[in-house]
Amino acid sequence: MCFSASIFRQYDVRGIVGRDLTPEVAEAIGRGFAALLSERGLDGAVVVGRDNRPSGDALRDALVHGLTAAGRSVVDIGVVPTPLMYWTLHHEPVVGGIQITGSHNPPEYNGFKICVGTGSLHGEGIQRLYALAIAPSSNASEAGTVRTIEVIDRYLDDIVEKTGQLARPMRVVYDCGNGASAVVAPQLFARLGVECTGLFTESDGTFPNHHPDPTVPENLADCIAAVRDTGAELGIAFDGDGDRIGVVDGAGRIIWGDHLLILYARDVLARTGDGQSIIFDVKCSQALPDAIRAAHGVPIMWKTGHSLIKDKMKETHAPIAGEMSGHMFFEEGFYGHDDALYAAARVLRILADAGQSIDALLADVPHFVSTPEIRVDTDDAIKFEIVADAVAHFRARYDVIDVDGVRVLFGDGWGLIRASNTQPVLVLRFEARSEARLAEIRGEFETWLRARGVDPTPSAHG
Repeated sequence: MCFSASIFRQYDVRGIVGRDLTPEVAEAIGRGFAALLSERGLDGAVVVGRDNRPSGDALRDALVHGLTAAGRSVVDIGVVPTPLMYWTLHHEPVVGGIQITGSHNPPEYNGFKICVGTGSLHGEGIQRLYALAIAPSSNASEAGTVRTIEVIDRYLDDIVEKTGQLARPMRVVYDCGNGASAVVAPQLFARLGVECTGLFTESDGTFPNHHPDPTVPENLADCIAAVRDTGAELGIAFDGDGDRIGVVDGAGRIIWGDHLLILYARDVLARTGDGQSIIFDVKCSQALPDAIRAAHGVPIMWKTGHSLIKDKMKETHAPIAGEMSGHMFFEEGFYGHDDALYAAARVLRILADAGQSIDALLADVPHFVSTPEIRVDTDDAIKFEIVADAVAHFRARYDVIDVDGVRVLFGDGWGLIRASNTQPVLVLRFEARSEARLAEIRGEFETWLRARGVDPTPSAHG
């Protein structure tokens, strides 16, 4: 079978339904994954979940057919956020899992997040899956079976047990954006005993109200308005498949992922001891490593990407990690994967125990002038070449960090260019001590991009 290699990306498989991604492709991936597990000597069932996009049912049927035809049994957990697939890997006798999800992409996208054991398949593993998926195949002598189970209640029980009873009443707004979190979040907040206003809690994978991507400020507008209208002390938003969290404070100001991670880092270091590594990605504010050091932790800047962060956590035995984009990972107290629903419960527990608001707990953190993530359209075929050229150009003039793209250090600020591993875009971010200096740093990057033939105008798709 022949299909596009471009959908086999660094962290997952992802493409446009009907063009790149068809039931035939899904079936081939099922067969290929069964073969990959056999190559690695893993015998056992595979858990399969899916988000609520309209294309999910057909892709699920084809994927399951591919797995079972190749002799693998399937544990089907239905329509759930991605973190529930990760959770199931720890609670059912399975050797891997696949979540059918387009993550935070528009409704016409879908894809597969894939795990072997409890770890995410990525990089060379994804490329090996591609090779096995396109290879000729035959049916196993005995087809696998399909078992359907319900995991939401067990998952909620686990979170509530780990979080504990909140120490005080709280009023919160939460926004599911009609994504897969809608099938879990209302029950979670009810069990936590929080007074809530829920927005867009109907499960609808066409996302009729706003796009479920909390890294884009416009997508938080409804949550911000509801926080101000209701007098809530916190607003929480989820992305399409529930593995990224967005937060706004009681005044409706956005608390970006790097500042949210400061809250989690201070909490875990205070409770479990000094000297532990806290991992964060290259897009995060300088305020984060400074705060980690002040709390007697060891800051480690690493590559963006949930699979890569999880690997680094295992290598360094880090208790927590996070990304600017709102992926939050908890090894201490949880299972090491990114889970926005657990992250929501955990921040509520921290605030309840402290008896203070989130802005009060972060009042001492310097607020440098910064941009959000800026996504600039480019060509998948040349985006990494552009970044390599940027490394060479800026290294000749400044100190740079090239762990993921190029983060250029100016002393009084920094600028970043990195290539997205999931979209045909360059990701930019800038930070400085003043608006004027921020404009100068951004201008230097934009001038270089134009000379390199790249229009630095932010993408219309956010």
